[in-house]
Amino acid sequence: MPRITKEDKARNRQNILDAAGRMFRLQGVEGVGIAELMKEAGLTHGGFYNHFASKRDLVVEVCGASFAASLGSLAHTVEEGPGLGGAPLKRVVDEYLSPEHRDASDGGCPSASLVTDAGRDSEAVQGAYAEGVEGYLSGFAAEFLREAEEEGRPLGPDEARHKAMRLLSEMVGALMLARAVRHVEPGLSDEILRTSRGHALD
Repeated sequence: MPRITKEDKARNRQNILDAAGRMFRLQGVEGVGIAELMKEAGLTHGGFYNHFASKRDLVVEVCGASFAASLGSLAHTVEEGPGLGGAPLKRVVDEYLSPEHRDASDGGCPSASLVTDAGRDSEAVQGAYAEGVEGYLSGFAAEFLREAEEEGRPLGPDEARHKAMRLLSEMVGALMLARAVRHVEPGLSDEILRTSRGHALD
């Protein structure tokens, strides 16, 4: 048999991470078996342990990578500054609480799609999730402070962090509720998103 190159191994590992990211966010961690995951990645079942010591190790890495991608998108939106869609945080809220994100074929942002799994999983998984949450809080708080300074409003770091916590909590909670009822009460699901979009930054 031909020897696998380092490039092939790295590509196979990334395929597993990509497949796991999609499947965990859509089906939940416990809803995905290794055999099913490896088939989705286009690889054989036995090859999993050439890349990861356990499924838990994979979950930790997927959680970290998913948050890194999501936080990268947040940073890009903030760097763009105000646009046609309004201030950066308004654009973030509008996109996060949109029907498109609710129905995303890849499960969307891990803050909502992995929250239940993280709460039930190992400390390592919870640690990766907590790091992602801190990333959001830091990003939101920094933007609240920037907006306040630009507008000449007083706002201290503690208050900015509290505002960031309220914002993230409302966004995640609203998206989870909207997803929970979207098939049986689509109108209610849309109403939850619409109402939260309109008031998350009050």
